[in-house]
Amino acid sequence: MTRLRSGIVLLGLWAGIAAAHSPPPASAVSVEIVGPDGRVFRELPVDSRDDAWRSYLQAEKGARYQVRVRNGTGDRIGLVIAVDGRNIIDGRKSELIRTEPMYVLDAWGTQDYAGWRASLDAINEFYFTDWHDSYAQAFGDHSAKGVIAVAVYREVPSAPVYRPRAEEELSRPADAAAAPAAKSESRARRDAAPGTGYGARREDRVFEVEFTAQAQPVSRHFIKYEWRETLCRKRLIDCAEPNRFWEDDSPDSGRLGFAPPPPRRAPGD
Repeated sequence: MTRLRSGIVLLGLWAGIAAAHSPPPASAVSVEIVGPDGRVFRELPVDSRDDAWRSYLQAEKGARYQVRVRNGTGDRIGLVIAVDGRNIIDGRKSELIRTEPMYVLDAWGTQDYAGWRASLDAINEFYFTDWHDSYAQAFGDHSAKGVIAVAVYREVPSAPVYRPRAEEELSRPADAAAAPAAKSESRARRDAAPGTGYGARREDRVFEVEFTAQAQPVSRHFIKYEWRETLCRKRLIDCAEPNRFWEDDSPDSGRLGFAPPPPRRAPGD
């Protein structure tokens, strides 16, 4: 069963004590997008920057998907996961910071995160859809459109120091609905982009555990998903149609050939 960091106890914890040992390499934690049947969606790595792993992903309209995280370390980790800029546990605008609700993944564990959390017992499934149908668009939030983000946090091994919960709550950024309006975009362009919908409800049980996150994530992973036609336009994938009159790479190029008999006729007829 999936572990969810306690939102009651740990919102009041302060992770101000550094770990006693060095962090694991970022590659020790991997993130990929899979279908309900385990099929991996096509991903195209790009140059990483800002100490983050970045890639494009080919989205398929209407397809359900899950965020699969593998923990290749001997310690449990905390995961702040945001889709289209919204934390997948509480649905609020995410900055990927340690005070947000997060999932806890055991040492050497693998877990799929398949939807927006509706309760400790259920989620509403992720699915690729047009932007106007997305969960984030319902809140008017275009700030991280089409991005699946995961921030990985190590646990503070020593005893935490308490401070008032209200102070921690103030450190969370305000919801997009209360923030200044984002720079306007044309409706046509927004609708052409993909987003993640608030899909069907299904059982997905979690329980709360105590986990004190370190001040900064040890790795961040950003996956920008786009429709195939957009990846073609950006020339991230080769979508050129073959030219039957110009097959430069044809294996028969340069070899003398002869006209074959027409269909259903034998040679010499």
